[in-house]
Amino acid sequence: MLDSLRKAAGTWVAKLLLMLLVASFAVWGISDQIISGGGSNKVVTVGDSSVSTTEYRLAYDRQVNVLSQQFGRRLTRDQLTALGIDNQVLAQLVAGAVLDEQARDLGLGLSKDKLASLTAEDPAFQGPDGRFNRQQFDYVLRQVGMRPDDYFNSRAQMAVRQQIIEAVSDGLKAPDTFLRAVALYNGEDRTVDYLVLPKALVEPIKAPANDVLSAWFEENKQDYAAPEYRKISYIKLEPEDIVDESSVSDEQVREDYEKNKDRFTTPESRTIEQIVFKTPEAAQAARDSIAGGATFEKIVTAEGKTMADTSLGTLTKDRIADKAVAEAAFALAENEVSPVVQGAFGPLLLRVTEIKPQTVKSLADASAEIRKELALAEASRVLLEVHDAYEDARAAGESMKEAADRLKLKVVTIDAISRSAQAPDGTVINTLPQSRDLLQAAFEAETGVENPPVNIGSNGYVFYEVEGVTAARDRALDEVREKVVADWTKAETATRLAAKGEELRKRVKDGASLDVLAGELSLEKQTKRGLKRGTDDADFGEAGVAAAFSVGEGSEGLVSAPTGDAQILFKVVESFEPAGAGPDSVPEDARQQFAAGMSDDLLDQLVAQLQAQYKVTIDRNAINQALAF
Repeated sequence: MLDSLRKAAGTWVAKLLLMLLVASFAVWGISDQIISGGGSNKVVTVGDSSVSTTEYRLAYDRQVNVLSQQFGRRLTRDQLTALGIDNQVLAQLVAGAVLDEQARDLGLGLSKDKLASLTAEDPAFQGPDGRFNRQQFDYVLRQVGMRPDDYFNSRAQMAVRQQIIEAVSDGLKAPDTFLRAVALYNGEDRTVDYLVLPKALVEPIKAPANDVLSAWFEENKQDYAAPEYRKISYIKLEPEDIVDESSVSDEQVREDYEKNKDRFTTPESRTIEQIVFKTPEAAQAARDSIAGGATFEKIVTAEGKTMADTSLGTLTKDRIADKAVAEAAFALAENEVSPVVQGAFGPLLLRVTEIKPQTVKSLADASAEIRKELALAEASRVLLEVHDAYEDARAAGESMKEAADRLKLKVVTIDAISRSAQAPDGTVINTLPQSRDLLQAAFEAETGVENPPVNIGSNGYVFYEVEGVTAARDRALDEVREKVVADWTKAETATRLAAKGEELRKRVKDGASLDVLAGELSLEKQTKRGLKRGTDDADFGEAGVAAAFSVGEGSEGLVSAPTGDAQILFKVVESFEPAGAGPDSVPEDARQQFAAGMSDDLLDQLVAQLQAQYKVTIDRNAINQALAF
C-alpha cells in the first residue's frame, strides 16, 4: 500500500495519504497508552505535538470516503467500527504526531520560500501551461474542503515528516544476496515420478448400515436443510409484453417500407481478384498474353504469387476504397479480365469470378418484420402509460390479477422458490425476469403487500407480490436418504483412498520403489519434468506443484489430483537450479516491491520506536466528541 502511494506521490494529496498511512501497521503500539480525559479538544498529545478533534474528524472522513468509493456505497457507523476504521485513523494520527515531535527535537523545519516552491511544483495546482495557477489552486482546495492556511500548514508538516522518512528509507535496495536467493528459489525446476491412485483401488464401497448413515446425517444435517421458500406472483412489463401487431394498419406498413426501402435492399456484390504489377508495361504485357490465350492463373504464377495473394474478397462497390478499382471491377462480366487499371498501389489487372446481383425484399416478404417493429415502437411509447395505469388501479384497491386482467397483462405464479432460484426438487428456475434483483426484493418483502416494481433495463418493470412463505427447516433422513447415501459414499471413498495413499506413501518412504507399487497395483508409473513453483500444472494442479516443492529431493508425497477423484503419490527425483541465477535475473518490478517492503518494515520500526520514546496520550472522550454528529 505504501509503495503504491509512493508511486502516486506526485501531488500533495497523495503525499498527505502517505504521511497518514505510515504507521497503519503499528496500531498495536497505542493500546496501553490510551487514557480517558474530560473536556479536552486534543485527541492525541505527544510532547508539544497534538492532534485536535477537528483533525481527527477530517482524517476519519477521508478514510470513510475512500472506503465508500471502494464498496460503492456509504458505510454505516457500525460497519466502520467493525472494520476498525476508528483505530486505523488513530494509529495514523499517532504516527504523524510522533514524527512531528521527532522533527521538533531534531530542529527540522521548512522556510516560506521552500514551501512556496513545493506548492508551485505540485502538478495538482498547475495550469495547461505547466505553471502554478491560482485558480486551479483554489479549485482543488475547495474540492477537498480545505482552506489555504490549512493546506500550507499541512504541506509544511508533511515536508518535515518526509525528511525523517527519507532519511530512514530513501534509496533502500534489496541486497544482492537476497535477490540471488529469490532467483534461485523462483527458477528451480523439479522432476518427479508419480502414480495416479484411482478410486477403483477402494471400490466398491458397501452401502452404510442405518446407524452409520444416521450418525453421518446428524453430523452434516445442515447440508440437507430445506431453505426458506416463497410463493411469488409477478407481472413483467416490457414493450413485447404489450405489443399489439393488429393495431398496425397495412397503410402504415406500406409507408414505412417505401420510406426505408434501402433497409430491404441488398446491393450487388462481386468476388474480385487482382494482380498488381511493378510497371504499366509489365501489366500490359500480361494483358496481351491473356488476350493471346494465357490464363489468369498462369500470369499469377509467372509473377511469383499464389491465387490467395490475388483475392480481394466478395465486396459491394461502396466497400472498395480504390475508386478506379471499383469502377473497373463493376464494369466487367463474370470471369472477364479487365484492361490495365491504374490503381492506388500501381498498375493492375482485375478478374471478377462471381457476381451476386442486387436483391430487393418485396413488401409482402418484409411486411411481417415491419409490422412487428412498428408495433414494438408503439408499445415502447405507451409503456409508461400502462405502468401508470397499473399503479393507479392498485392504488384504487384492485388486486394484482384484477389490474392485470383489465390491462391485458399476464400474471405468472411460482409456487415455491428459494433465494438461490431453486424449486423444492432442486431444479433451478431460470425463467424469472431480472432474477437476482427480483429474488432479493421478494425475500425482503412482506406477504400480501404491494411492492415497488423491479426495473428491467431502461424501459421495463416487474411488479411482484409474495403470496406465501414456507419457513426453512431441517429435513428428515428419509426425505433425502438417496442423496445422503451418495454423499456418504463419496466421502467414504475419498477417506479410504487417502488412507490407501498414505499406506503406499509410507512404503515408499521405507524404501519401496514406485515401479514395484505400479506392478502390484497394475498402474503406470509416470514422470513429470520441468515443474516450477507457483504454476498450475494440468496433471498436478497448483496444490500438487506446491506439494512437490514442499519436500526435498529424494522425498515422497501424497496430494489429491486436480480432478478430485484420485490421489497422486509422487517422489522428487531431481532438482535443477536455474543457470545464471543472480540479482539481475529478478524482474525490476519485483526488485522494487522487495525494496518497498523492506522500506515499509523500517518505517514501521521507526514509528514503533518513537511511540516507545515519547509519551503518547490519547483522549477517548475527545474521539467520541470528534465523531459525534
